[in-house]
Amino acid sequence: MIKIIIIAICLLVSAFGYAQSETPKDSISNKLEEVVISAKAKTFSNQNGNIKIDVANSVYNSVPNTLDLLSKLPTIIISSDKENVSIVGKGTPLIYIDNQRVGMNDLNALSVDDIKNIEIIQNPSAKYEAEGRAVILITRKFSKKDSFKTDISEVASFKKRYNNYLGFNSSFKKNKLEWKANFNYNQLQPWENHSIDYEIANANIVSDYDVEAYTKRKQYIFGGGLFYKINEDDYFSFSINSKLQKDTFDINTSTYNKKDKVENNVVTFSDNDSNKDFVNAFLNYSKKIKAIDTQVFTGLQYSNFDQGLWSEVENNFNDTEFGLTQIRDQKFKVGVFLGRIDIEKKFKNEMKFEVGGLYSSADSKSDFDIFYSETNKNVLSHYDFKEQNLAGYSQLSGKIKKVDFSVGIRVENTNVNGKFKTDLLPLIDKNYTNFFPKAELTFLIDSTKSISVNYAKSISRPNYSSLSQGTTYINPYFLYGRNINLDPTIINEISSTFQYHDKSVKLSYYQNTNPVYNSFIYDEEQNIMTFKDINFDKETGFNLDFTLPFTYRFWTTTNSLVFILEKIEDKSAMFLASKPYLYYYSNNEFKLPKGFTLTVSGWGLTKQNKGVFERNERFIVDMALSKSFFKNWNCTLTCNNVFNSNIEEEQFTINNVSSKARYQVDWHEISIAIKYSFGKIKDSQFKEKNVDDSNRIR
Repeated sequence: MIKIIIIAICLLVSAFGYAQSETPKDSISNKLEEVVISAKAKTFSNQNGNIKIDVANSVYNSVPNTLDLLSKLPTIIISSDKENVSIVGKGTPLIYIDNQRVGMNDLNALSVDDIKNIEIIQNPSAKYEAEGRAVILITRKFSKKDSFKTDISEVASFKKRYNNYLGFNSSFKKNKLEWKANFNYNQLQPWENHSIDYEIANANIVSDYDVEAYTKRKQYIFGGGLFYKINEDDYFSFSINSKLQKDTFDINTSTYNKKDKVENNVVTFSDNDSNKDFVNAFLNYSKKIKAIDTQVFTGLQYSNFDQGLWSEVENNFNDTEFGLTQIRDQKFKVGVFLGRIDIEKKFKNEMKFEVGGLYSSADSKSDFDIFYSETNKNVLSHYDFKEQNLAGYSQLSGKIKKVDFSVGIRVENTNVNGKFKTDLLPLIDKNYTNFFPKAELTFLIDSTKSISVNYAKSISRPNYSSLSQGTTYINPYFLYGRNINLDPTIINEISSTFQYHDKSVKLSYYQNTNPVYNSFIYDEEQNIMTFKDINFDKETGFNLDFTLPFTYRFWTTTNSLVFILEKIEDKSAMFLASKPYLYYYSNNEFKLPKGFTLTVSGWGLTKQNKGVFERNERFIVDMALSKSFFKNWNCTLTCNNVFNSNIEEEQFTINNVSSKARYQVDWHEISIAIKYSFGKIKDSQFKEKNVDDSNRIR
């Protein structure tokens, strides 16, 4: 009923139309002041497997938050808990907003209205940090003309429960100065369910649990920025953004546990309060030294993340009565400072030399306070973690006859120190230096065809919260934990891409040392299982990737097919099977009469056999109908996960523990988004010679 009413409203409003008025001939100036040549921009474009998405001028501009936007793009998968982003066949990518690297919290604090385009870069150069085999590059909007514009948006989302997104985004540009501000207030009620059946043969244990949680979440997202264009080549910018989040949620768990001949049925109830507060600030300056034709970029960044979780846990054994078990108070805080410099020199023979450096420093603290009601005792633990990273790179790129080339090397030194306050000596003390060579050769066959060959070495480091102490209580026999002893993963990859017009096929092989995956650790003395990340021995894989865009009249489609063969190995795990599986993605945009745009997109994975892990097939379809009317209004009706396919299943055996897990969230959603824009645009007094949309860091 709600869908019918919403569609009727959009159709009714669009039916009013516009009265076209003729302009008198004598009002036309004989002086030609400006000629504007406009062309319909493609939503998706592909170059050597790198896909660029026009967000600002597409239906994606109506998606309520950045993470949901990324989940609709090819090869990008957001984890069910929305804590991690991965690219199919590439793992965890680097994420950049303009010139600076960011993390998941920055994505949550970024307004979709601020995004101009997103590019998925499969083979990043040495200029980017060595951490990651791919880059998600987000470019924000900046105006070329004097203007004032404000967007007010409202998104009503219907899942298992009602969710609401209210947004405000404003920008002002006068001559060389541009100012931007945004504010979002979200009231959300996410739901999730998780269950695991496991067996420990050598301990005679059979157990399973089923946990369900509803969360009441309030989010305040705000940001502001200042951009000053000094001249055609130089600029100064400052921006700050923040997300403040408050969660209250009850967790209900039903558990069956049998050890030897002792059986218990336990109902666990926990009352939880959580806060996640994040703030991030950027300061950038770009200067062109004209005497030597060299561009210099410098940037400073500071981020702070503060998280707290308070829980009161009660257990009911075998239908008796609930009794207080634990009161848990956990806090985590991390501050990160980063400074970088990039120098770019172009030569007349199409050669370009780049050199630069980066320094980052992270300092985190995690406090762990648990009161055990059975023993009437408190357990306190304080852990401090520090990491410093110093990096430098150089890169040469250009063209020799019909061969484009890019060769570079990056060196990074990392110093890590972790210590509990009760210890005299550091528990974690690491200092290592790694070299990361990268090279790419592109052979131009003709104006429509090319072949490229790429080699890259990279590193993947655990996030700071994964390297802290802390656990999540599920039931008397099961905990989720973190691992302060995680090591980074080293990746070597070689690939080749064939490009024909805007279509491409890519074959790649990679090998990972110390990959990070889930594992079970059983404490026989306390009879407690802990589920946490560990370093596995090795991972290898082949990917065959097809990117196939196509346009026919009012229909534009972008399709991606990735054939994957992965093999994960570890001496503590049982090797199950390693078989090829398929990832497929299709985005279809239809330009309909009366200014309507219909988008149908879907992605899926066939059954995955990865050596250690077996995961089920998945298939997701999203639909959106968008219409602009009265010049200032936009209405978008969206249905996400149309077929309500939201169950993830996984099974594996490690450390003599065999498990089958199932996880689901309320991805099925019907939403209505209404956006109102107002303002005005004037002829700019400041003229820019460079109108290229490409970002500086490529």
